[in-house]
Order: sequence, then structure tokens, then C-alpha cells
Amino acid sequence: MTETDNLSTPAKITKGAVIIGLFSICSRLLGLFRDRLLAANFGAGDTLDAYYAAFKIPDFVFNILVLGGLASAFIPVFIELKNRKGMSEAWQVVNIIFNILFIVLSVCAVVAIIFANDLVPLIAPGFNGEKLALTVQLTRIMMLAVIFFGISNVFSVVLNSFKRFLVYSLAPVLYNVGIIGGIIFLVPWLGLNGLAIGVLAGSVMHMLIQLPSVWQLGWRWSLCLQIFNQSVRKIVRLILPRTFGLAVHSFNQIVISIFASTLAGGSLAAFTLALNLQTFPINVFGVSLAIAAFPLFSEAWSNNKPENLIDHLSISIRKVLFFTIPISILFLLLRAQIVRVVLGSGIFSWDDTIRTAQVFGLLALSLVAESLLPLVARAFYALQDTKTPVLVSTVSLVINIILSWLLIKPFGLTGLAFAYVVAGVINFSLLIILLGDRLGDLKSKYIIATVFKIIQAAIPAGLVTYALLQLVAPLVNMHTFVGIFIQGLVSGCGGIICYIVLANYLKLEEVKFFNNLLSTLWLKLKVWI
Repeated sequence: MTETDNLSTPAKITKGAVIIGLFSICSRLLGLFRDRLLAANFGAGDTLDAYYAAFKIPDFVFNILVLGGLASAFIPVFIELKNRKGMSEAWQVVNIIFNILFIVLSVCAVVAIIFANDLVPLIAPGFNGEKLALTVQLTRIMMLAVIFFGISNVFSVVLNSFKRFLVYSLAPVLYNVGIIGGIIFLVPWLGLNGLAIGVLAGSVMHMLIQLPSVWQLGWRWSLCLQIFNQSVRKIVRLILPRTFGLAVHSFNQIVISIFASTLAGGSLAAFTLALNLQTFPINVFGVSLAIAAFPLFSEAWSNNKPENLIDHLSISIRKVLFFTIPISILFLLLRAQIVRVVLGSGIFSWDDTIRTAQVFGLLALSLVAESLLPLVARAFYALQDTKTPVLVSTVSLVINIILSWLLIKPFGLTGLAFAYVVAGVINFSLLIILLGDRLGDLKSKYIIATVFKIIQAAIPAGLVTYALLQLVAPLVNMHTFVGIFIQGLVSGCGGIICYIVLANYLKLEEVKFFNNLLSTLWLKLKVWI
């Protein structure tokens, strides 16, 4: 009997990850369609530079006040309240957090809207004239979305705490639907402001889809502002270091914007489009498993069973590795084909394709580390330690700034991408080392054995992919979309089949998870259809 067979709760992680992963795939596919529409209509030029830069200030406010800080601090405390003091007090704390966030985010939005002319040049110093004016206008509209996202994410963490992943996972899908609707319907009617209004509409839909489920669980809004409530103070204490950590992460994105704005027009757009492609598997596998596992991490630690936390973490790490190691190899080999097929339409030129593919290929080198990072970080949050990830993120930020400054002049956009990759790998490496010091052995012998088998399967799969690239190229017209699509499809499918066959031959335990994942997805699709 293996270590995995001794555990029943990983099935809960798998079930949650399947739901989150399925809708994450839907959301990311819509995200790719969104990026294709943006690339086709505007190319990697000044308009997309302005559009992506306009996200920076709203994202900064949202990330440091809501996104990761709220979930990492709120879920362990909410679960503890629910189990020990009952739902009445738990709902009261939800309302206090809800009201505080609404007030704080509304004030931040108003301030940012008023002072956008002064704030935008700080995050895009290379912009001027109409490009700067467009960024300011889009930023002002997008700031309103922060308020709705704040409310929505209170609902999200409640649903996450109850392991209600279905509606929680559907919300990002509707967010992308809103943005796509803005591109297709609002831009022809309202001009470029339609891009930002689509983002605002998506945030409203993100909130509304979750409201009925939270209401069904028993939540009722009330005007509570007891900021000195003991549980609220505990959440705030946990949020503060995490808030600083997310400020560091958000500032890392701003650093990219600052440096990229000084390069040729379209550089920020090319970097962001490549980053969006990289985050597809990160969200589908890394983030999905991390979100599903986090409540179990918290429960294990709350019940004084650190060995269970280690078991869940070790198994989840191996599942992420099973998918992301071969994907990173495929991304590196098929970077040009992926970029051209996903984004290459309309006015997105071959030069845009080459620039984006260069960045995408470099980002593939940090895919494994970036995919594991959410999982390892949530292990620290379950320990109610939000300080360690902050310190490590700060080190990573400093490294990124230094390397960007050193590499951008001689290497341009690829230097910026390389700096981002190195900083991300160092961030994960330091975190996993410190977590091992904190918890002891993370069942590393199982992880190392799994990695060794995965590499034995992934490298031959990569060689098959590369060989098929060379064999198919003379058989198709490489100057057409169809030709590039066929080359990429045949090569990618050949590599994937090779990997699955070898993984089965090597008896990788994660193959069972993969088969169960497919079976569960099929059953759920049959029910929904």
C-alpha cells in the first residue's frame, strides 16, 4: 500500500481541484479568446500598452487589500469560528469585513480617480501625449471595478471556506465574458472607453453570480462596524503582513510596466500577452489545487495534525509537477506556434509574434516554480504565518529590479523577461526551503522519486515533439495559419501521447489522478449536458 492509499482526504482536494480546474480552463480559454480579440483589433502597440497599464493601479489596490490577503487571513479564522463558536458569530465577522472593505475600497477608488493624472505617469513614465491620456481615462473607469471585486471576494472566501467551489469557480468565467462583450459590442459604440467599461461589467457579473449561493448558506447583510471584534483584529493582524507581501507582488508588476514603458511601443503588450499564456497552466493546475487544498491545510493545522498537512502538501506538489514539467517543455518548443495560433490574427503582425514568442519561451523556464508557488504559500498561510512569504517576496522583488535595470539596456524586452524568471524561481526556492525547516521532512523522497520519473517521461516526449516539428514543417505551408496550426497540433499531440505512455509504463502514481480527473470531468459534463 502506498502513502496515497492511506489518505481519504486527498479525494476532497481532487474533487475541489476538478471543479476549480474545469472552470479555470473555461475562464482561461475565454481569456485567450479575449487576448486574441485584443491582439487582432489593436496589435501589440500603443493602445494595448495603455490598456494593460491602466490595470496597474486598480490591480495594486485590489491585490493588497482583497485578493490574497483576505483569503489567507479570513479562511483559517472563519473555519475556526464556525467549528468552535457557531455560525452566528462567524456571519457577524463576515459583515464587519464586508462593510470595512466596501468603505475602504470606495475611498481608494475616489482618490485614484481624482488623482489619476498624477498617478499614471508613475507606473508608465515612458508614456506621453494621447497614449498617456488614454491610460488615465481607462484607469479611472477601471477603478470602479475594484469596489465590486471587493464585495465579490468576500463572497468567494465564504464559499471557499464551505468548500463550495462551483459558483466560486464560475465567477471568473463571467468576468471574462464581460470583457469580451466590451471588446465586441462596446468599443464600436463607445470607442476605447468600451474596453474599460467591459472590465467594469465583468466585475459586477463576478459579484452577482456568487450572491445567491452565499445567501443560501445563511448570510444576511447587516450594518456592523465592530472593528475591535477579537476575530476581526486577528484577521487584520494576519492580513497586514500579507498585504505588504501582495504590495510587493503588485509592485513587481508595476516594475515591469515602468521598464517596459521606456521600450518601443507594444513592449508592455507583448510581455503581458506572453504572461497571460504562461498563467494558463498555472491557474488550471497550480492555483486550482492550491485553492482546493487550502481549507484542508488549515483544518489539519487547526486540529494539531501537522502530519496530515505534510501529506496533503506532498501529494499536491507531485500532482502539480506531473502536469507542469512536460507543459513547460512543450511551451519552450512550441512557443512560436502557440503565440501565432492563439494571437496571430487581424493586425497582430509577425514582428509582434516574434517579440511575444521570445518572452513566452523565457517565461516557460519558470512555469514549474510559478505553479508550485501558490501551493507552498498557502501552506504558510495555514500555519497562520503570513510574514515569511512577505520577506521572500521582498527579496524576489529586489532581485527583479536589479536584474531588470542591468539587463534591459543590452537585451531589451528579453532581458526584462529573464529578470522576471530568475526572481520567480528564487522566490519559490527560498519558500520551499524555509517551509521544510518549519515542518521538517516534506516527504521529499516521494517528491524526488516522482520528479525523476516525470523527467524520464518528459524528456523523450520533448524529443518527439521537436522531431515532429521538423518532419511536419516541409509538409505544410508555414506562411499560413492552417500550416502553423497543423504543425503545432501534430507535434504537441505526439509529445503528449509519448508522455502519457511513458508515465503509465513508469507507473507514476499521478497517472491515477489524471485518469480520475478525466473520469470525473466526463461524469460532470454528462450531468451538465
